[in-house]
Amino acid sequence: MSTTIVSSAMEFKNFKKFNYTLAGRPLVIENGKMAGLANGSVLVRYGETAVLCCATASEKPRDGIDFLPLSVDFDERMYAAGKIPGGYLKREGKPSEKAILTSRVIDRPIRPLFPKDLRNDVALTLTVMSVDPDCAPEVAAMIGASTALAISDIPWNGPIGGVHIGLIDGKFIVNPTTAQQKVSDLQLTVAASKEKVVMIEAGANEVADDVMYDAIMLAHKEIKDLLEFISAIVDEIGKPKFEYPSCELDHDMFDKIFAFCEKDVMFALDTDDKTVRDARMFPIKEAILAQFTEEYPELPSMMDELVYKIQKKIVRRWLLVDKKRVDGRSMNQIRGLAAEVDVLPRAHGSGLFTRGQTQVLTVATLGTLSEAQMLDGIDSETSKRYMHHYNMPGFSTGEAKAVRSPGRREIGHGALAERSLVPVLPSEEEFPYAIRLVSDVVSSNGSTSQGSVCGSTLALMAAGVPIKAPVAGISCGLITAEDGSWDTMIDIQGLEDFYGDMDFKVAGTKKGITSIQMDLKVDGLTPEIIARAFEQTKAGREYIIDEVILKAIDAPRAEVSKYAPKMTSFKIDPDKIREVIGKGGSVIQKICAESGAKVDINDEGVICIAAVNGESAAIAKAMIDAIVFEPEVGCCYNGTVVKILASKDKPNEDVGCFVEYAPGKEGMVHISKICDKRINKVTDAGIDVGSSVVVKYMGLDKKGRMDFSIRDAK
Repeated sequence: MSTTIVSSAMEFKNFKKFNYTLAGRPLVIENGKMAGLANGSVLVRYGETAVLCCATASEKPRDGIDFLPLSVDFDERMYAAGKIPGGYLKREGKPSEKAILTSRVIDRPIRPLFPKDLRNDVALTLTVMSVDPDCAPEVAAMIGASTALAISDIPWNGPIGGVHIGLIDGKFIVNPTTAQQKVSDLQLTVAASKEKVVMIEAGANEVADDVMYDAIMLAHKEIKDLLEFISAIVDEIGKPKFEYPSCELDHDMFDKIFAFCEKDVMFALDTDDKTVRDARMFPIKEAILAQFTEEYPELPSMMDELVYKIQKKIVRRWLLVDKKRVDGRSMNQIRGLAAEVDVLPRAHGSGLFTRGQTQVLTVATLGTLSEAQMLDGIDSETSKRYMHHYNMPGFSTGEAKAVRSPGRREIGHGALAERSLVPVLPSEEEFPYAIRLVSDVVSSNGSTSQGSVCGSTLALMAAGVPIKAPVAGISCGLITAEDGSWDTMIDIQGLEDFYGDMDFKVAGTKKGITSIQMDLKVDGLTPEIIARAFEQTKAGREYIIDEVILKAIDAPRAEVSKYAPKMTSFKIDPDKIREVIGKGGSVIQKICAESGAKVDINDEGVICIAAVNGESAAIAKAMIDAIVFEPEVGCCYNGTVVKILASKDKPNEDVGCFVEYAPGKEGMVHISKICDKRINKVTDAGIDVGSSVVVKYMGLDKKGRMDFSIRDAK
C-alpha cells in the first residue's frame, strides 16, 4: 500500500517590503513572511545586516506588580558573522557584554513610551541573523524594535528611530563604517521621536560640549526623516491597539490617604540622611495600614506603590514650585565631596570617592598583556586590555540580600565607567599592561556610576598609570510639569532619581566629554533641556577635577606600585619568534622558570616581560637577547673557545675551533684565521678549549656559513 503526500506551494499573501535609504545604504523592512504569530514582527535588512525583530505581549496583566514587565533581548547568532561559538558546547550561551549593553540602549528609549498603567508582559526579541560590519546591527535592531511595536496591537506611544554619529577631522558622519569608526573621535547613539530626543549614549575622545550638542541635533534631524518612513509603514499595516485593564491606584483612595499623611511624609523626607528618612517613614506606613485597611482590604498589597506615589508627589512639588531639594541644596549645588587614594596597602592602586551618602571604592590591578580579556562575539573585536567591573552589594543600600552574579545594571554601569576612561589611557607601547578596575559601591544614594568614574581616575593615578588627564562624572536631573515648565538639578540623589524625570550622566576631562548616558521617564527632551544639562554637567565635572581629585593626587605616580609587576617591553625580528618560543613552548618556559619572570610575545614580535623586580626582568631579557642575537659584519666580540675541530683526513692538523661569541651562539674560526703565521694545530697559537678570545665577524662564506676570525680582530 502506497501513501500519497499532497501539498501546495506556500504563498505569503500578506508579505510587504518597504525600502528606504539611510546614510547612503539601503534599509529594507519586511513583514508577513516570518514570525507571524508574534503581535508584531519585521525583518530589517540594512546593507547585508539582517535582524528579525519580534514584539509579543501576554493576554492578561501580571498580578501583584507595580511596574511594566518589559524585556528586551538583543540575541546574537554567531552564524551571522560566519563563526562557530567557542568553548566546549559550541553553541550560543549567555549574552555577550556587548549584547547586554545593546539591549539596554534599546530598552531605555522604548520603555517610557508605554502606558504607565500597563502590566501585561511585553517581550522584544531582536535576533541578529546576518552582520555587515559597515551596517551596525544595533541600529537595525533599534529601528526594527520600534517598527515591530508600532505595527503591533501592543499599546505604545511610538515610533522612535535611532542612528549612530561619528566625528572625523571635525566632520560628522551618520552611521559610520567600520573603518570610519576606528578613526572617529565620537561614538554617539541617539534615539528620538519626531518631537524630542529620547535617548543618548556616547563615548568620545574629549569632544567639546558644543560639538556634542551639534551632533545630537544632527542625529535628531536624520531620525525625523526616518520616522516618516516608519510612520508610512504603520499607516499601511499597523494593527489597532488592544484594550487592557488599567492598574492605576484608586484616585479617591489615594487622595484620602495623601491628606491623612501629607505633613508627616513631608517631615520624613526633609533630611539629607537616607537612614533617617527610612526610619521616619516606617511608622507612617504602619499608621496608614491601621487607619485604612478596613476600608480598603487590598491596601497591604498596594502599599509600596502607594507610598512611592505619595513621596513622588511631594518631592516633585518641592522641586517644581518651591525650588526645594530633599536635602536642602540649591538646584546647582553638589553634595559634600571627598577623595582619598591608597586606601588598600597591597593593591596596585586604590581610590575612595564620596559624594554625600554615595561612596565608591575603586581598585586598579595591573597585569601582563596576556591577561587581556578575550571576546567571543559577532563583531571584529577579539580582546581588550582595559576592563572595568562594577559591583553594588545589598549592604550599600541597607538591604539584607545575598551576593549574586552581576546583572544587566551592573554590567551597564561598569561599561559606562570603562568607556569614560578609555580616551585618556596610554597606549600599549607607552604602558604595556593589562588594566582591570573594580568599583565596589560601599554606600549608595544616587549616581554610583559617576562615582565609579571619579574613583577610577583616583585608582589609575595612584597605580602609576600615565593617563592623559583626570576624568570626572556627574549627573543632571529633570523635573517637568503638565504645563510644559521644567527645571534641572545637578548631582541627583536617590529620591530625585526615583521621582524625577531624567538621569543625564556626563563624564569627561576639562577639555571635553568622554561619555554620556541618559535615562528618561518622560517622552523626550527638547534642545533647551539638553543644552542646560550640558552646561550644568560641564561646570560640575570641572569643579570635581580641580577641587577634589587633583587635591587628593595631583598627577599619576611616576612608578607603579612595588607590588605590581615591573614591565619591560621591546621588539624582536618576527622571524625569531619561533626560536624564542621553542618547540611546544619549551624555550619560553625555560626562560620563565630560570628568571622568575613572565614573558608574553605577540605576532609582531613585541615582547613584554613582567617581573616582581628588575633583576628577574634583566635575566629574562638577557636570555632572549642571546637567542635573537645576530652579529654584525665587521664587529668584534669577546668569546670563549668551546670546541676544537680536528681534521678527519690529516690526524696532525685541525680544521679550526668553535667560539661562543654570545650566550648560546657559536661560530667557527678556520685554522687559517687564527694567527698571521701558518699553524697546524689550534694549540700552536696558545689557544685551547676554555680560552678567552676576541673574534671578528667576517660575514657569510661561499657556502653561506658564518665566518669568524681571531687574526683580523687584533
